Amino acid sequence: MENFWRKLKVVFTDPSLRKKILFIFFALIIFRIFAAIPIPGVDAARLSGFLADNQFLGILNVFSGGGLSSLSIIMLGIGPFITASIVMQLLTIMVPKLKALYQEEGEIGRKKFTQYSRLLTVPLALVQGFGLMTLLTRQGIISNLTSFEQITNLIVITAGSVLLMWIGELISEYGIGNGVSILIFAGIIASLPAQINQLVFTFDTAQIPLYLTFLVAAILIVLGIIVVTEAERPIPVTYAKQVRGAKMYGGVSTYIPLRLNQAGVMPIIFALSLLLFPQMISTVLLGINNVFLQKIGGFLEIFAQTAWLYALAYFVLVFAFTYFYTAITFDPEALSKNLQKSGAFIPGIRPGASTSEYINKILTRITFVGAFFLGVVAVLPLIMQSITGITALAIGGTGLLIVVSVVLDIVKKVEAQISMREY
Repeated sequence: MENFWRKLKVVFTDPSLRKKILFIFFALIIFRIFAAIPIPGVDAARLSGFLADNQFLGILNVFSGGGLSSLSIIMLGIGPFITASIVMQLLTIMVPKLKALYQEEGEIGRKKFTQYSRLLTVPLALVQGFGLMTLLTRQGIISNLTSFEQITNLIVITAGSVLLMWIGELISEYGIGNGVSILIFAGIIASLPAQINQLVFTFDTAQIPLYLTFLVAAILIVLGIIVVTEAERPIPVTYAKQVRGAKMYGGVSTYIPLRLNQAGVMPIIFALSLLLFPQMISTVLLGINNVFLQKIGGFLEIFAQTAWLYALAYFVLVFAFTYFYTAITFDPEALSKNLQKSGAFIPGIRPGASTSEYINKILTRITFVGAFFLGVVAVLPLIMQSITGITALAIGGTGLLIVVSVVLDIVKKVEAQISMREY
C-alpha cells in the first residue's frame, strides 16, 4: 500500500507525467462535448426506445463513446478507423510491399502505413454513415430530410469520425496508452451513471439471486482477465562470453517473457467492428429495388439477429484476430536474428532458424490459451443474455472486458514511466 501511494505521488509531482495525464483529461472533455452535440432532425423519444431494444446499436454506441445515444456529430465513433486498420493489416498478408512497409521500414514505414489507414477511414465512414442514417430514417428516428440536409448530415458525421480518430492519435502521442482504446473506455465509463440509474428504477427483490450471480460472474471475469493479461511464459536466454581487450563480457543468463495474450484487447475491438457490418449492409441492400440484392440483405439481417450465429461468429473472429494480431506485432524470426547478433542463444537450441521455430512453436501454444479465453469471455455475456433475456448483458460484458484491459495497460505504462524516472 505504501508503494502505491509513493507511485501516485510521483505521478502528480513529476511534471512530464502530470502533463500527459492532464492532456488525456483535456482530450476526453472535448470528446464528451462533441458527444453531446446532436445532428438535426432527431426524435429523442423514439431513439431512446429503439436503442434499448437493439443489441447491434448498443454495441455501436460503445464504439462511438456514447455518441450514438444522442445521435451526435461523432455518432460513428472510431469504428471506421478501426475497420480501416483491420483492412490494411489484412492486406499485409496479400501485398508484400505493404508487409515490408509495416514490418521492415521502421518508424517511417509505419507512419506511411498509418496514413493509408487514415485515408481509407473516410470512404468507410461515408458507407457506415449512410447505412446507419438509412436505418434510423426508416425507423422514424430521423425525420424526412431533404437531399441536401441528408448529404450535410453525412458529411458532418464523417468529419466527426475523422476528428475522433485525430483525438485518439493525439492521446497516443502526447498521453499515456492507446488513444483508440482510451476513447472507447471513456464512452463505457460515461454510460455507467445511466445504467446504474436504470438498474435502480427497475430493481426487483425477486431478482436478487440473479443480480448476485451477475456480480460473481463479473468478479470472476475481471480476475480471469487480470491473470491471463499478466501471465507470461519465460524463455531462458544465455549470453556467450566475449573477450574485448582485457575485459570479459557476457556469460549471464536471463529470459524472454512471452505474454499469454500478446494482442491485449485489440481482438475484441476488431471482432466487434467487423460484426457491425452485416446489419448495416443488409439495411442498404433491403432498400434497393432488386430482388437478388434484397435476398442477400435478408440473409445478412437474419445472421445479425440470430443469437447463436452471432455468438459463434463473435467467438471465431476473436479467436482468429488474437492469432492474427500476435503475428503482426511479434516476429519470432526478427527476435531470433537480434539474439544471434547480440551473441545470445537459448540453451539446447541452435541459433538462427531453429531458434525462430522454437519461439514460434511456444508462441502458437500459449496464444491458443489466450485466444480461447478471450473468445469464451466475449461470448459468455451473450449466452447469459439468451438465458435471462436481458439485452444489456451482452453490451455490459464486452464493456467490462475492454475496461479491465485498458486499465491494466494504462497502469503498466504509468509504472514503466515511473521506473524510467527512478533509474
